[in-house]
Amino acid sequence: MKKSELRKLIVSLLPKAYANVKRIETDASEYDELTKFPSLKKAIVNLLTVDFDSFLSSIEWVAPRPTTFRINLRNGQEFYLIYNDINWIAQIEGKKYHLMSPQEEGLAADSISRILRYGVKVEDEPTNDGGGEELDIEGEDI
Repeated sequence: MKKSELRKLIVSLLPKAYANVKRIETDASEYDELTKFPSLKKAIVNLLTVDFDSFLSSIEWVAPRPTTFRINLRNGQEFYLIYNDINWIAQIEGKKYHLMSPQEEGLAADSISRILRYGVKVEDEPTNDGGGEELDIEGEDI
């Protein structure tokens, strides 16, 4: 590949790459925590890709030390991201994944994928504790 061909290829790919960066910034502005904590945004993008907004319901800052965020998903499930001075730890369904390690980051992404497949939480229907309907069985043979 010649130098001029490589230059043309790079120029053709730049708008696509820049469009993804711009979309991440637009999606991040919806969540105050992502603008205050840029490394949180990077961790979420690594776990959920640049389309993270399609899956997130909200982000809540739940503890100052260690800095802990509850990531609420649109299907009613949640997981936590914890910052410990070195890296982010994802706590998903009680299991912790250190996101510094590429292997554990992949396992965390798989775990998030699994909880996204659970679907929407079904609310329990209220039960009738009054004992139900009364039946009139006096004239019937049992």
